Amino acid sequence: MTSSLYDQTATAAAASVIRAYSTSFGLATRLLGPRVRGHVRSVYALVRVADEIVDGAAAAAGLPLAAQRDTLDALERETLGAMASGFSANLVVHAFAQVARECGIHADLVEPFFASMRTDLETTEHDSASHDAYVYGSAEVVGLMCLQVFVNAGRPDAPVQASPALVAGARRLGAAFQDINFLRDLADDAERLGRDYLGADRPSSRTAVLDRIDADLDAAALTVADLPADCRSAVTAAHDLFAELARRLRSSDGTGARVRVPDPVKAAIAARAAAGARPRRRNA
Repeated sequence: MTSSLYDQTATAAAASVIRAYSTSFGLATRLLGPRVRGHVRSVYALVRVADEIVDGAAAAAGLPLAAQRDTLDALERETLGAMASGFSANLVVHAFAQVARECGIHADLVEPFFASMRTDLETTEHDSASHDAYVYGSAEVVGLMCLQVFVNAGRPDAPVQASPALVAGARRLGAAFQDINFLRDLADDAERLGRDYLGADRPSSRTAVLDRIDADLDAAALTVADLPADCRSAVTAAHDLFAELARRLRSSDGTGARVRVPDPVKAAIAARAAAGARPRRRNA
């Protein structure tokens, strides 16, 4: 990756998106080493922009459904084009494309992501098959993009593929994160967006989802030690923050306020991760 002023400005723009949108994610990224921190923020900035097209800002601006779909399609074309050319006039896309070119993130990860985002404009109720396909594109591939950053950022030679064990861990961690967010946002998804990703309004279904989340978190935890050293604390913090959310979701009935982790608990989780602790496992 070059060090031009434009590249630096694009990276800074991507970082500002993350600072505005996610305190928990921002806390975890601060534990990443400088080799990878800006890269990961650039990946997530593109994810946030795409998400706003289908979930928030585009609709609030009055764009009808067809226009939202056209805008999402245009963002995908711009992203794939920038990955090929190395340039975009959209700062967030440019930042992502620079990371993708350096770290070996290809269309086979980008296209499923946009396919899942497109699903949000077309599907309101998911069964198990469509849920799994949606989660792969919306969350697992994002984990795989970050994994490509972890193993390739700053390499002097061509990017490599991560090991199968790390790939499996990244996918399961991404799936757990997404299912936790589905449970946290169950009421908002139903009332504001008219969507049901889980069918988790039934207690038995909710318990099954939480059991799956715990299994995914436990499996992902076993792979963190194999990550590069400058990534482990951040991934541990993110894992344990979501594990704490899962624990709190299990003790709630799903009908009250959105479940959150209090700031002092977040700080304690981050401090534990920064000290080199391994991710917590429910079934250890």
